[in-house]
Amino acid sequence: MRLILNIWRQKNATSAGKMVRYEMNNINEDMSMLEALDVLNEALIGKGEEPVAFEHDCREGICGSCGIMINGVPHGPQSATTTCQLTMRHFKEGDELFLEPWRALAFPIIKDLVVDRQALDRIIQSGGFVAVSTGSAPDGNAIAIPKHDADRSMDAAACIGCGACVAACPNASAALFTGAKIEHLGLLPQGQPERHERVLKMVQQMNSEKFGGCTNIGECSAACPKEIPLEVIAWTNRDFLKACWTDRPPSEKATAGAG
Repeated sequence: MRLILNIWRQKNATSAGKMVRYEMNNINEDMSMLEALDVLNEALIGKGEEPVAFEHDCREGICGSCGIMINGVPHGPQSATTTCQLTMRHFKEGDELFLEPWRALAFPIIKDLVVDRQALDRIIQSGGFVAVSTGSAPDGNAIAIPKHDADRSMDAAACIGCGACVAACPNASAALFTGAKIEHLGLLPQGQPERHERVLKMVQQMNSEKFGGCTNIGECSAACPKEIPLEVIAWTNRDFLKACWTDRPPSEKATAGAG
């Protein structure tokens, strides 16, 4: 199978980057996109050239490391699919593909297709966890959790933190990622003691990073390989307002209510 790959090459964060064209004639349609890059890199190394830098780890759609913009779409044209799961059979003989890194101010380029996504880690570190002692694991069904809440929590917990939502958003907002991390804990009993503190800290950290604001365009959810629903943003906004109100001094509440 023959494909033409136009890949963004950039030596480091301070160097100027450019698209470099590579023609590949030995691609197997069963290869994943990352395997195709492996084949390309073997050829480049054989010629004494610098291989293309790209991130990967599990190659099973679990870790979220393999984010690449393919023809302007995060992870490529196949919905609910990570880059490592995208196979060459989704393209046609002779197709020309453009591979770029995530484009967001909060994700500075390190090299080629690799970006620094530590901003997402800092959002988690600010409060995306349960710090209170919850004791040993309870017996199954010992804590009654409505099925609707359990399902929503599990759906939100599916987020792998790849950053596709940020790359797809015209504003480069991290609202979907942050909302998923807030909702999946906020819906469970173990997350209730720190619920207000968590949402305040995580939203504050998100706003302190170089992400843009959310305007509910919906590109984030459409590009998400785990199909995180857009509703997590509305849930987070509601919880954030509740937390702000709860933490205000009584005098301020009385004044606000009178107005």
